[in-house]
Amino acid sequence: MHAQPGDWLVVKGVRVDLPEQRGRIIAVGGSGGTPPFTVRWLADDRVSTVFPGPDAIVLTQPEITERDEQDRARLERFRALRRAGAAHGVRT
Repeated sequence: MHAQPGDWLVVKGVRVDLPEQRGRIIAVGGSGGTPPFTVRWLADDRVSTVFPGPDAIVLTQPEITERDEQDRARLERFRALRRAGAAHGVRT
């Protein structure tokens, strides 16, 4: 795993009901951008040193922006389907 300051560390939730955790990488400790990473977590603004496990990925700013746009589009399609179902008397 390689990163540079400004990339995002995304750690998947270990259960379906736990959301992923996101943090901005503010420093890399290893040579060539390898861990450990110093990360500022989006949820609570805390800073920690992380040795990412297999449940983590590094995304660049353009990659995370694209992913967020895809998530928003998927949510909007879902909402449109719910509205269409409600308009036809389908209970959701």
